[in-house]
Amino acid sequence: MGFAEFTLDVLVQIGEPFESSVRLRRMFGGYGIFCDGVMFGLIAEAVLFLKVDDTTRASFLEAGAEPFMYEKARKLVEMSYVTVPDDAGENADEFRPWAHMALAAANRAKAAKPAKKR
Repeated sequence: MGFAEFTLDVLVQIGEPFESSVRLRRMFGGYGIFCDGVMFGLIAEAVLFLKVDDTTRASFLEAGAEPFMYEKARKLVEMSYVTVPDDAGENADEFRPWAHMALAAANRAKAAKPAKKR
């Protein structure tokens, strides 16, 4: 079992809403992790990152999470995703609060975006 499949399995073990609607989608050489159509996590180079916002960022960083960064035009760009705190990636019970916070942050970001015109 690869890292992405392992992560998906742990999310399913958390229960609802992940149990029935979490999905992986290949993106940018890694994976996007979606729940109910909202991207709340990503896997890049076998590292799991979860969505954060102003409400949740401090909790993640205080627990030892590191930001997802990439280089663009010779500058580092920080995204609104961070690593999972060290003590949380191995089982559903430890991972549960972080996954729920990430999904809540992703849902808040989605709600803040204006609706697309058709």
